[in-house]
Amino acid sequence: MELTQDEVLQILDLIEKSNFDFMQLQVGELKLTVSKGNYVGSAPAPTAADQAETAAKPQAEVKKEERTEPKPKKPTVTVDGLRINAPMVGTFYTTPEPGAAPFVELGSQIDEETTVGLIEVMKVFNAVQSRVRGVIAEVCVQNGQFIEYGQTLFVVKPGTAKSKRTSK
Repeated sequence: MELTQDEVLQILDLIEKSNFDFMQLQVGELKLTVSKGNYVGSAPAPTAADQAETAAKPQAEVKKEERTEPKPKKPTVTVDGLRINAPMVGTFYTTPEPGAAPFVELGSQIDEETTVGLIEVMKVFNAVQSRVRGVIAEVCVQNGQFIEYGQTLFVVKPGTAKSKRTSK
C-alpha cells in the first residue's frame, strides 16, 4: 500500500492538531517520522518517506506557530510527591531506542518540558512530558511494560530541580 502526498499532508495536519509530540508511522515500505515541540528523538534511517516529509515540513511548522495547544493535565499530588501518570494505554519505553540511555532515572532533575518516556500505541510513539519540576523520587514502571491510562509512571519530589536559564 502506498500513501499519496495528499494523504501524508493530511496525516501531518492531524498530528499538528493532536497532543502528540512524536509519531512514527509505517505503511508497507513507507516509514514516516514526525516530531514537534522540543522533543528530540533518534534520527530515523533514510527512507522514501523523507522526500514527502521534507516537502510537507515547512507547511506543518507554519501551522504549529498559529495554533494554541490545550493545557495538559497537571500531575497528581500525593503525600510522596507528584505523580506523572500515563496519558494513554500502550507500551511504555524508558529509552528513545534500544541500547540508548534512559530519558530519566531515579534522582534525575527534571523540568516541566522534560521527556520522561515514550508510549507506543499501534506503532505510533508518543512522547510523555513531565509537566512538573523536581527530582525523580520513584520509577514505577519498567522499560517495555504495558501500561494503562492513568497508571503512575514516576513519583517526583517537587521544586528541587534547578532552572535551566540561557542568556539571550
